[in-house]
Amino acid sequence: MKQASRTWFVTGASKGLGQKLVKHLLEQGHCVAATSRTAASLAQAIGDSSERFLPLEVDLTDDRSVHAAIESTVQRFGSIDVIVNNAGYAQQGTVEALSDEEVRQNFEVNFFAPLLVLRHALPHLRRQRSGHIINVASIVGYQGGYAGWGSYVASKFALAGLTESLAAEVAELGIRATVVYPGPVRTDFLSSGALAVARRQISEYSEAKASLDLHLGTLHGRQAGDPYKLARLIIQAASVESPPLHLFAGRIANELAAAKAEGVRKDLDVWKGSSEATDFAE
Repeated sequence: MKQASRTWFVTGASKGLGQKLVKHLLEQGHCVAATSRTAASLAQAIGDSSERFLPLEVDLTDDRSVHAAIESTVQRFGSIDVIVNNAGYAQQGTVEALSDEEVRQNFEVNFFAPLLVLRHALPHLRRQRSGHIINVASIVGYQGGYAGWGSYVASKFALAGLTESLAAEVAELGIRATVVYPGPVRTDFLSSGALAVARRQISEYSEAKASLDLHLGTLHGRQAGDPYKLARLIIQAASVESPPLHLFAGRIANELAAAKAEGVRKDLDVWKGSSEATDFAE
């Protein structure tokens, strides 16, 4: 799908979905500012700085670093049209076993980092009365029934909720917002070097242990989602006049979302009478 050149700001761009997205965008003639923790990783994955590509070494958990990245992007390209908050990582561990440090760090990267990007980018989008914010969550941020992944699930639910509220806030300013719920995507996301496993493990939680073993041993490298196709889906959603607020990606994500909706509908129907009885009598 060919479209006019725009400026994109993409976090977590040195590998996985972010890398594929940046490469697609550059091939299509867009201008891209891409962030990673190290400039060397961006150069190795994508290439050196050019007229249309601005690699940025950014600590997404540091306010000054994020502010500098946004300002550098605007100075280089004149504006920001699309923001993709893609950086994040999975934290495994049961609710009982996870430490405060593990959960807070997971939220720092998965939730507060996108919040910092938005805080510094929104003044520019507000002044230009346009823009599209795309926050990459996960299907677990919509259907969270996975033993041993409470921190990751909670961080993605938080990002999804933030996006919904944000969409309501910025609509009058001509700014759109989309939350992306990918199913399992075939990247290094589940590799032992990328997945954080809780230091404390409690043997009684057999379902959580089985889920960890499944993800590390069976799912890694066999995920159904194609990151190249997911990147193209995101570009497509950003190109239409009325982009979706909720964008599910992949057959598994669609099936899980439909099952969640059906379960919620069942609970609503069964408990409707008792629920509505809690109101004051008219």
